[in-house]
Order: sequence, then C-alpha cells, then structure tokens
Amino acid sequence: MLAGPRTGRHGWPSFVTMKVKVIPVLEDNYMYLVIEEITREAVAVDVAVPKRLLEIVGREGVSLTAVLTTHHHWDHARGNPELARLRPGLAVLGADERIFSLTRRLAHGEELRFGAIHVRCLLTPGHTSGHMSYFLWEDDCPDPPALFSGDALSVAGCGSCLEGSAQQMYQSLAELGTLPPETKVFCGHEHTLSNLEFAQKVEPCNDHVRAKLSWAKKRDEDDVPTVPSTLGEERLYNPFLRVAEEPVRKFTGKAVPADVLEALYKERARFEQAGEPRQPQARALLALQWGLLSAAPQE
Repeated sequence: MLAGPRTGRHGWPSFVTMKVKVIPVLEDNYMYLVIEEITREAVAVDVAVPKRLLEIVGREGVSLTAVLTTHHHWDHARGNPELARLRPGLAVLGADERIFSLTRRLAHGEELRFGAIHVRCLLTPGHTSGHMSYFLWEDDCPDPPALFSGDALSVAGCGSCLEGSAQQMYQSLAELGTLPPETKVFCGHEHTLSNLEFAQKVEPCNDHVRAKLSWAKKRDEDDVPTVPSTLGEERLYNPFLRVAEEPVRKFTGKAVPADVLEALYKERARFEQAGEPRQPQARALLALQWGLLSAAPQE
C-alpha cells in the first residue's frame, strides 16, 4: 500500500503510473489507449476501430489528444480518418506519409511529451520503410517503461520483412534490443502461439521456449491476450532476437546476424505454409487494463 505521494524532481508524484488499455480488434490485431493518470490525457496507438476506442475513452473519462501510428498498413491505421473527423484537431502522428490522415511526420529520435509521460520515437524499418516504434516512460516512477512495437517486434517473433532488407530489420531489432530489459512490449498482433511453435522448432532444447509455449497455450484456451511481454523475456525465447546464439545459427546454417535473420524468415514462411490454419481467437474481451507495475506475473 502506498504511503502517499512523493514529489519527484520534475514535480510529478513519484508513483505516477501510466495505464495501458489493451484492445483486441479485427481478427488478431491490438490497438492501445495510454492514459496519464494525473492529467487524464490519453494517446491511442494504431487505431483500427475508432468507435470501440471512443467508447473506452468515454468510459475512462479521459481527453484523447493524439494518435501514434506505427505504420501505414490498413489494420493499424484505417481508423484514423473517422477518428479525425469525430475529434477535430486530433494529432495523428507517424513516420510515413502513407499513414491515413497524418498531421505531422515524426523523425527518428524525436521525443514527445504528454503529462508526465515521455515518448521516444524509434524508426524501425524492415516490415515497412516508415515503421516507427514508440518507447514510453515516466521520470521518478517505479513502473517499467513500455514499448509499442507494431509489427517490428511481436511476442516471440517479428513482422515479415516486406519493404526492407534483412540487414535493415536486424538493425531495427538491435535498436530495440538496447532498451531496458524490464521494458513491457505491446505489439500489434496476437501471434504468440504460432511464433512460439516456430521458436520451438528453431531451439527444441530451449527451456524458456518450452515454458512460454505452455503458458501461451493456457492463455489461448482462456481467450486471454498474451501481451505484454518484456524485452528481457524476448531475448530468452524470441529467435529473431537470438541471431547471435549458437543454436539459432546452427539451425539456419548461417553465421552473419543479418544472414541468420534472413534464413529465419524463409524457414518461418515454410513452417507457416506447412501448418494448419489457426482459428482466430473470439476476442470476447473488449479491453484489458494494464497498470504496468501491477501486471499479473506469468506463471
């Protein structure tokens, strides 16, 4: 139990926590609402279904001021025009001019601020040429930071390399890998189970993969999202972050990290073609709330 507010060096209470609403939409997408608890200001990430987002905004009683879009694909940006129409003056931000209703183009390394929450914009090309990931944190706060990684990084996997080279994607993942290990990873899709099944093929003797796969199967049975993970966890079981590890190199027959990554993409494509189509989850939950400090442990 908290004893009461302690003022940090920037004048905000030191136990301020951002609240992240995890919102399953479409077949297997996630959009997010990030709330700053003191100012009640909120930003949305990857708006695909604006009416569902606005329902949650209204229920939470917050002021939606901006949309952060990771990339231009329709399932991450299609809700921007309607949302902009319903909320005149809303800032729609991203790094790619192809993003629907974009009001300002962001640059790599640019920092934004809403309330006590800082946002660092990280250009992570590969899946698309203008893919941007967003790193959020608060000063003087015990909660871990958050990464909204879109399709650059997912739980136990990463997005297909559609508009860039394997070298570009490797550099993007390496950039994300420099963030603190406790960083919570909020990705764009619920692909965890299939990602882990592929990871088990890559590293059949990896106990971390085995344990995470068992956990993910239980989540799937309960129709509960698997986000967030943490970067520290991802380094233990995500083959696309483990390209320097000997078992992963042995599996691909490659040694240079970008070559390992490219081989993993090809092997995953074959793996997906060989497997049976997985039925999408029913997505019965409208939204899950994550206070980053109080996120339930994975058991």
